[in-house]
Amino acid sequence: MLVSLLQKSSRPMMSMQKTLPKFLSTMARTTSAAVHIDRFTPSSTTSTTTHYDQRLPNEVNQRNALYQDEAARTLGDVTASVRHDWTKDEIAAIYSLPFYELMHRASMVHRMYWNPAEVQQCTLLSIKTGGCTEDCKYCSQSTRYKTFVKPTPTMKVQEVLQAAQRAKDAGSTRFCMGAAWRELGNKQNAFGHILEMVKGVNAMGLEVCCTLGMLTAEQARQLKQAGLTAYNHNLDTSPEHYPNVITTRSYEDRLQTIANVRDAGISVCCGGILGLGEKETDRVGLLHVLATLPEHPESVPINALVAVQGTPLGDQQQEEDDDAMKSVDVFDMARMIATARIVMPRTMVRLSAGRLSFSDAEQFLMFQAGANSIFNGDKLLTTSNPEFDADQALFRKLGFQGKPAHQGPLVAPAEADGHVIVTHVRAEAQLA
Repeated sequence: MLVSLLQKSSRPMMSMQKTLPKFLSTMARTTSAAVHIDRFTPSSTTSTTTHYDQRLPNEVNQRNALYQDEAARTLGDVTASVRHDWTKDEIAAIYSLPFYELMHRASMVHRMYWNPAEVQQCTLLSIKTGGCTEDCKYCSQSTRYKTFVKPTPTMKVQEVLQAAQRAKDAGSTRFCMGAAWRELGNKQNAFGHILEMVKGVNAMGLEVCCTLGMLTAEQARQLKQAGLTAYNHNLDTSPEHYPNVITTRSYEDRLQTIANVRDAGISVCCGGILGLGEKETDRVGLLHVLATLPEHPESVPINALVAVQGTPLGDQQQEEDDDAMKSVDVFDMARMIATARIVMPRTMVRLSAGRLSFSDAEQFLMFQAGANSIFNGDKLLTTSNPEFDADQALFRKLGFQGKPAHQGPLVAPAEADGHVIVTHVRAEAQLA
């Protein structure tokens, strides 16, 4: 018969803390796949329920109790801290956890910091399409490539505000405006119109986001004064792989814009794209840069490459039988999302471009991994996206509700110093 004993006192925990390190050390020596991060600090306040089976020898019950206690404290430490001192090795170890274990831990973290039933709906509008002079190898809006995109002038303020109202009526709580520019530069007339757009959208009670290329500190200050909530400026990939994708803007340029935005008091939205020919080490490298910023991004969009014919990466994907260039699958996305959720627990993780290629069940797996925001509407800048009605049907199917505007993460009950322990990794965990 199983008897459940709830250990509410810290005294049994303290005694187990004396024996647990030796036990774990022995287990590590007998498990060839074990990887331990030597920063684990047991918590003396964790309560666990230990099950004793009277049919089993006492030493077996004691061993099981140690397993249960170690697992409970592992999860407690995973969720306990918001860190900015992650090492690449630590993030790689988390990324390389067996998939079932990674998903479980990420889901636990997610529920500590966020209401799992809430998913923010965001709308992205291209207010100025095409004509960009940059050479991003994935982008349909570059003047360097022959794609289906035709340059258009900047939209009028009233047109944008009408689109924002439609987005709000459809359930969006964040409205993002994108312009295909390398930088704002000296576009004073256009910038004045954008400031009006920001003020108008803000007056509707929506969160307001812009993605306009590189910003100066003064431009960021003016956007903040106009009521801008967040500014999107993606890093796209790791510093090492970045030169293979973009040469007209440096990684340091991007980091400087992010710093200008952060210093102005605007929330940073910054993520990347999977499917750029990167290796797993590059995915870890991108997460390492994001997780070690002075402040974690308020939101991290995770994109799956939408290959556009006419762009170098789009044509390469069609022509080459290259594993690195094959379409990103749901396990790639879920592993990236789950790792981001663990190392940046207070950050919103947003499903962005490429969502149309995933089924409802696959999207559910990504939500389970820790995603809690989507872009809705039938178009993301120039690529197709699920329509409003399809997303509403998905929300009903999964039991989700929209996240209100201007609502941050929960205050985690164990938000204190603590570290993650990784006890085993995938058999194939030597990252490519």
